[in-house]
Amino acid sequence: MANKPLLTANKANDFQTPPIALNPLLPYLKKDWFIWECASGHGNLTKCLLEKGHHVLATDVTEGQDFLIWQPDQQYDCIVTNPPYSLKDQFLKRCYLLGKPFALLMPLTTLEGKRQHWLEEYGIEIILLDKRLNFETPSGEGTGSWFATAWFTNWLNIGKQLTFGKLQ
Repeated sequence: MANKPLLTANKANDFQTPPIALNPLLPYLKKDWFIWECASGHGNLTKCLLEKGHHVLATDVTEGQDFLIWQPDQQYDCIVTNPPYSLKDQFLKRCYLLGKPFALLMPLTTLEGKRQHWLEEYGIEIILLDKRLNFETPSGEGTGSWFATAWFTNWLNIGKQLTFGKLQ
């Protein structure tokens, strides 16, 4: 039986990440790693990572690569993405199951509720951002987020559970 795609094009999830969001994360990404940007959307993070000299494999559900049920044949060392908001739980769980270093840009509310047992069991290092991001909306306009976001990471060996990052 063929795997049924779990992700679908959904405007409620179509908020593109400004490249500035990567600034606090970049010091923890090894230059020789192949980074899988698995929800690349318009490619904002991919372009920035490439400009900074990283190797990137960019995929997206709109191109038929559903991160929740598919993985590339190409070797990758790390996952970096801003997962669709409504699927943050599934993305986090999948990252833990894949066992690769990862960084997911997610709302601080990710710390709440049912996710806590995953975070405690598997570990988490969080890079807090010093201000809220202006995400690119489906209309192409930027908008300030009504919630704070942070990089939820594991296996990047940051060395502490909370890091305070600056966007500039």
